[in-house]
Amino acid sequence: MNLTLSAGNSKPKTKLIMSKVKTPPNAPSNGGTPVADAPNFRSNPEVDAKIDSYIKENPKYWNFIQAMPRDRLERTVVLNEVRQLDRQQRMREGTMKRINASPELKQAYETLVKNVPQDQREEVMTQIARQTQRAVSRSQGQQQTKGEAVGV
Repeated sequence: MNLTLSAGNSKPKTKLIMSKVKTPPNAPSNGGTPVADAPNFRSNPEVDAKIDSYIKENPKYWNFIQAMPRDRLERTVVLNEVRQLDRQQRMREGTMKRINASPELKQAYETLVKNVPQDQREEVMTQIARQTQRAVSRSQGQQQTKGEAVGV
């Protein structure tokens, strides 16, 4: 099944493809996956500690999660991914709306991305805008901290 996600845009931004994997002819007949094909998941002790802490603090929720059928659990994970993609799309659209609202700002960003391929320009513009916003926020935060330290 192909699922194209698009939030009010005529061109799709993300394509999520869900399909069942066919068992290769040389795979074991017992239904298990070959050891060579098994995914290798990373383990982060800090993240594991946060998860363990959350489970200890929320045992009812953990029991609810454990009681979920596998299909429902998988669909919940996919729903979280879809929500995250939707959120990113809304943020990107908001950033582009702010850029397009000011002709001078739009011209400045278009000058910055003039050598970027046409199909990537909007994404690069939003990346630059996000980086600029973070830099401005950091510098404003540092100025406020300095002002407080002086006791003005």
